Parts: sequence; C-alpha cells; structure tokens
Amino acid sequence: MATDVKPPLSKGPVFETLIEKVGENEMLLNLGPQHPSTHGVLRVVLKLDGEVIRDAECDLGYLHRGVEKLCENRTYPMIIVLSDRNDYLSAMNNNWGFCLAVEKLLKTEIPARADYIRILVGELNRIASHMVFYGTFGIDIGAFTPFLHAFGRDREEILDLFEEICGARITYNYVRVGGVMLDVPEGWIGRVQAFCERMKPRLEEYDKLLTYNPIFIDRTIGVGKLSAEKAIEIGVTGPALRASGPTLDLRKDHPYSLYSQFKFDVPTGKNGDCYDRYMVRRQEMTESFRIIEQACATFPDGPFMGKVGKVYRPAIGEVYAQHEGPRGWLGYYIVSDGTDRPYRLHIRPPSFVNLQALKELVKGWKMADVIAILGSLDFVLGEVDR
Repeated sequence: MATDVKPPLSKGPVFETLIEKVGENEMLLNLGPQHPSTHGVLRVVLKLDGEVIRDAECDLGYLHRGVEKLCENRTYPMIIVLSDRNDYLSAMNNNWGFCLAVEKLLKTEIPARADYIRILVGELNRIASHMVFYGTFGIDIGAFTPFLHAFGRDREEILDLFEEICGARITYNYVRVGGVMLDVPEGWIGRVQAFCERMKPRLEEYDKLLTYNPIFIDRTIGVGKLSAEKAIEIGVTGPALRASGPTLDLRKDHPYSLYSQFKFDVPTGKNGDCYDRYMVRRQEMTESFRIIEQACATFPDGPFMGKVGKVYRPAIGEVYAQHEGPRGWLGYYIVSDGTDRPYRLHIRPPSFVNLQALKELVKGWKMADVIAILGSLDFVLGEVDR
C-alpha cells in the first residue's frame, strides 16, 4: 500500500500514526475490536509485510467507564463494589487491593482470622483466574477440550465455594475495610480442603491435555520472546515478568497480610516466550494450593472484622498500596483531604501495563502467532480501560 493511499478505516490517532510509516509493499490490518481472540473489546492495528508483522498499535477505550472519577464521588465503602468490575476474573483480589490502601490510610489493624480468610479467597481466586487463562489459551491455539475441563468443570467448584461464603459467583464485594463481610460458614474450610485434594490429580490431567501436547508446544515455544531487561523497562509484572527470569513476587519480596508465614515457591521461566508465560501460571496453581492447604491447617479463631467505624474520614495525606494479583502488581494510590471520600484515586492495573509489551512481542511474527502472543499476556480489558 502506497503511503499516499488512505485505507477505508483511517479514522483515529492509532491508524494515523501507523499509516505515515506504511511502505510500498505493506498494509494495515485491524485485529478486533470484535475478534474473539482479543479477549475483550480491543482493537489492534497491525502493519503487515505479507504475513509478517512489522509494527502494531493498540487502540483502547472501548470499555472506558471513568472508574477513577466515580471513586472520587463515592464514600470509601461504596468504592469496593467498583473494584469488582475492573478485573472481573479476579474480583476478590481487586477488593483486597483497594482495602489494603484504605487500611494503610486509616492505620487499621486486621484480625488474624480475617487475614487468613483473605488469603484463602485470594488464592482460590488466583487459581480460578488461571483456569480461565488455561482454557481460553487452549482455544486460541486450537484446543477446545481443555476449556471444558478447566472453565466448565473445575472453576465452577471454586465459584460454588465463593457463592457459599458471600452469595456471589463473579463480582463478590466480600473483602471489606478492616476484614471481610461475613465469617466462613460451618464446614467451609473442610470443603476447601476436599477441593484441593480433588484438584491435585486433575492438574496432571491438564498437563496431558495441553502442557505437553506437541502441537501446543510447537505453537508456543520460542514465540513472542520478552527479555527480562525489556520487561522491567516496560514495567511488566506478574507471570509475564517471571516468565522472563526475575523472581519478583510481592507476596515474597514485599510481604503483605500474613504471606511471610507461608512456605511456597515462585515459579519462573528462562526464555520469556509464550510457553514460559503459560508454564508459570500452570505452576502457580500448584503453589496456590500449597498456600491454601497451610492456611486451612492453621486456620485461627477470633473475629473476622477489625474495629472500624461505619464512616471513614482518614487524616489528610496520601498512600500507595500494592497487591500481587493473578496478572501482576495491582496498585491503589489514594489522596485524602480529610472527608469521607477520596480527593484523588488512581489504579495501577497490571493488564494495562503488561499490554504495552505487545508492540515488542509481535514484531517479526505472523498473524497466527499474534493470537498466541495476545493470549499468553492474559489481560482483562475491564482493567485495561477502567
């Protein structure tokens, strides 16, 4: 396509940026915003030379809701329900991350039982999130059966446990400032332990279905490599960073809650390719089960809620609290002006930051590889746009 020829869909700054660089034998192609493999309403403009990707730009904003501005007009307890809707595949961890920031602002003490419950639901939610990744990543590559096992069967058992504890299956509004909404029902800890025992042999089944499938291996090993240096430069965190080698995990390196009391390993990769990003998440499920089993075995008595008032008016100041979510570092920055609602609230979403690596990852690969690379980043558009 010549540089003086405008394609039909030339509207928007993303297209205009790329069209100025289009060579004589190159063309622009829209991936999304309706393509199922973009995992949400995402538009990626690709510059192609034949089938080879020369450049890419993400066009965001299709799901923009103005969450941060909404938070500035709500009281602190009312904001928790908004945090559910950002990363809706990990709503427990999003509730938890926001409450950590408010508790830091209020200097609130959390009872041990509440911390244990948070760790249990947070790690269960991490596993459920990785199950969605496992199933949908298989579909991206062309394997449908793993989706039925992980998403259609095993994740449902976790959602049953969540429904039992808080009445919801997707957006929970369960973690509260000072603790949690409700104590665990009678027998719930035993049912969590039973689920862990059932899941151990099933993870081996996952490996037979996908991990060691020769076609899956051919489609992912060596594809979309991201060096540790480049990942750190971009700000990538979570499994996408650890797949490149660094062991950085907030639960280990900057422990919050009671994570320092639990024994678990931090899985890492070496090549930073699609396969390593997959394997880190697969191994993280095993480590999350280790944490859950330890928490169940030492689950303490006591209150599930700390001493906090119904209306919060923290002192004037600012705080930043961060949390290791399934996709990386989830951070909340809050500025208080002494009223019952934040003067300013900013969310540091891991999906948004990790997605910045896409431009580097797809260069030199073909269209079919772009789908694998997108899937391996495991982003959620709800927190990309906010």
